[in-house]
Amino acid sequence: MIIELNNSHNDIVMKYLKKESEINLFIIGDIENYGYDEEFQTIWGEFNEKGDLKAVLLKYHNNLIFYSRDTFDINGFYEIMKNIEFKFLSGEKTIIEKFGNLFKFTRKRDMYFCKLDNDLNLEDINLYTKINKLCLNEVERIIELYEAIDEFDNQPIEVVKRSLESGRAYYIEEDNQIISIAQTTAENSTSAMIIGVCTHPNYRKKGYASVCMTHICKELLSENKTLCLFYNNPDAGKIYKRLGFKDVGLWTSYNK
Repeated sequence: MIIELNNSHNDIVMKYLKKESEINLFIIGDIENYGYDEEFQTIWGEFNEKGDLKAVLLKYHNNLIFYSRDTFDINGFYEIMKNIEFKFLSGEKTIIEKFGNLFKFTRKRDMYFCKLDNDLNLEDINLYTKINKLCLNEVERIIELYEAIDEFDNQPIEVVKRSLESGRAYYIEEDNQIISIAQTTAENSTSAMIIGVCTHPNYRKKGYASVCMTHICKELLSENKTLCLFYNNPDAGKIYKRLGFKDVGLWTSYNK
């Protein structure tokens, strides 16, 4: 049985999701930050005849995230999905691919999912004293950096701001220009997702991104949070693994 969830289900939902808290970072974060009553967010769950939760579908604005570690009613969830507007469907690869042929998606993206839960490989960054924390009113400065980087898609300022509202960012600047940055989003009580790690093309190969990453990772680890991130660039993967990140799975995202 699939039903729309509300706050009365929260303990059951969190117990289910936190058995794999890293892979469920986005769902956990969105529920902790926005609950069950916001217009832009809806959560559905499938229960078996014993009342055990078997699957969770979350709609956050135009994004859908699905999770299950059991057999689930794919037709039931398809009926829900086809009757709501969404642009993106994401989740753990082996699960989310079951929906791949049910919709006319225009793009599929597979990424490595990795995590960091200790600081054993993090470098000493005492030499870099000028690491700044980004304020929400500085969002336009990030956009300027993104526009200088070919690998980054142009993102509306509201999307960037929304990501920052559930996370934090640290950057290095030169001549009043942000030249390197590392950010988090979807922070929750146990973990955070690292996003937007980048350096201006004119300042690469100097270790700036690693410095920003190290700073933000140390801060979050001191708060007993696990760091997670996606990557599909082998060179980026080498940097993350040097810092101590370990692959834990594959994440798939479909675009309509």
